[in-house]
Amino acid sequence: MSDRISELRITGLHIYPVKSCGGISLPEVLLTDRGFQWDREWLVVDPSGRFLTQRQHPKLALIGVEIGDDTLGLSAVGHPSLRIPLVTSAPRAVRQVTVWQHTCPADDEGDGAAEWFSAVLGAPVRLVRFQKFHRRLSNLQWTGGIEALTRFSDGYPILVLSEESVADLNHRLPVPALPMNRFRPNLVVAGGEAYVEDRIRTLKSGSVELRLVKPCERCTITGTDQKTAEVNAEPLKTLATYRRDPRVSGVTFAQNAILVRGEGERLRVGDALRIEWV
Repeated sequence: MSDRISELRITGLHIYPVKSCGGISLPEVLLTDRGFQWDREWLVVDPSGRFLTQRQHPKLALIGVEIGDDTLGLSAVGHPSLRIPLVTSAPRAVRQVTVWQHTCPADDEGDGAAEWFSAVLGAPVRLVRFQKFHRRLSNLQWTGGIEALTRFSDGYPILVLSEESVADLNHRLPVPALPMNRFRPNLVVAGGEAYVEDRIRTLKSGSVELRLVKPCERCTITGTDQKTAEVNAEPLKTLATYRRDPRVSGVTFAQNAILVRGEGERLRVGDALRIEWV
């Protein structure tokens, strides 16, 4: 039984610097007060400032992303690469942008970035960056009153998923070949039974403490092939047969987490995470 195990092993660490664009797999990550360093720090918005994701533009999945020593690198087939400085002293326009119900100021990355993304997506859009002094809080009702900061995530800074949960889902699918990247997790763990993440309260490693606070409601992005941008009914169709959660009135898979302790520390693939059960 999983409630007899005392730890899980980290098998994957992933960041998504531009929300809904390609992810980056890393051997280690730096923990900040807003989750993994660089994660969801940039956002593509429409002319009104409303956030855009693979729900509206599946082609976002095909945009490659890399973090260099001093630039954010972006690539797309048929387009020249784009490089954006990570640090700049040049003044930037400030735009009001909205992610779900949260509206906040963000730094516009300029006309060059806007033209590049607009050409790739075939629609007028702009690229903005989260302002480092802005405080966007996760839902206090789910965090138990803890003021957990996040950037442009849907609502929480870290998403936790186990390899066993994905394996169980694949066992149920008509074509059992769904990769982990369909679910865009930050922290992938292994060593327990399927859906072990649903019953964990905290994961600890040294001075780091992560609290799992809310099941992740899944959307059509899980049906978007991250290599082709083709959209299919699975896995939502299968998940709906056994993963409906009345607490969020939707289908859930993976757990949202917040950082309780450990800002400035690092997590590494292979690290053991001690479990505190719900």
